[in-house]
Amino acid sequence: MELLKNHRSIRSYLKTEIGNDVLNEILECGIRASNTGNMQLCSVIVTKDQAKRKLLAPFHFNQPMVVNAPVLLTVCIDINRFYKWCSVNNTQADFQNLLWLLNGCVDASIFAQNICIAAENHGLGICYLGTTLYNAAEIAEVLKLPAGVVPITALTMGYPESVPELTDRLPFQSVVHYEEYSDFSDSEIVEFYKEKESLGASQKFVSENAKENLAQVYTEVRYKKQDSDFFSKKLIEFLTVQGFRLE
Repeated sequence: MELLKNHRSIRSYLKTEIGNDVLNEILECGIRASNTGNMQLCSVIVTKDQAKRKLLAPFHFNQPMVVNAPVLLTVCIDINRFYKWCSVNNTQADFQNLLWLLNGCVDASIFAQNICIAAENHGLGICYLGTTLYNAAEIAEVLKLPAGVVPITALTMGYPESVPELTDRLPFQSVVHYEEYSDFSDSEIVEFYKEKESLGASQKFVSENAKENLAQVYTEVRYKKQDSDFFSKKLIEFLTVQGFRLE
């Protein structure tokens, strides 16, 4: 419980290599994760080679940890393997639709989180790379991903060079609902976000970006609509190329 409650994203790593025995045990923990119908609609690409990580870095917006961490893991939805199994057994699967895309996303997400918990249990640090979906097509090209395989997240992993303070989280009562969803009043929303908005780092974001409040930084600077529309269009085009039907 303490391990889970004390999670930090680690972005700077020692040069110490991760032993194959340790890495394989961590990956095995991912393989043992819960999944849809025990079909395991996910795979992971392990990238240790620094030259290959340098090729991937621009598609993760050149975050230094992509190259500096000992290991980069790219976690993928993988319908390809299941399709091929069906083919050699004289049956035909048709899972290339929105439902099974989301099933694969669930499988891959649980798989990734199992890996993270196992890694932290070994004293390693990890950081999720939310940039993966932004440039999924380019990442797929570098990693030679076939149709039916879609990268949805990536993880940097290594022994921490430094450990940051815990980051803020929304209060328990803003996230947990009992029996049914209880929607929030404006005053409750203000109260839920008060601590986040009062942090020095949050106030710095607001000041540096010349905005009135933190919400404006999120919507007008960090996650602008035009950027979201651009990357969403790219992702839809890539998913279509990979064989998924989104209608």
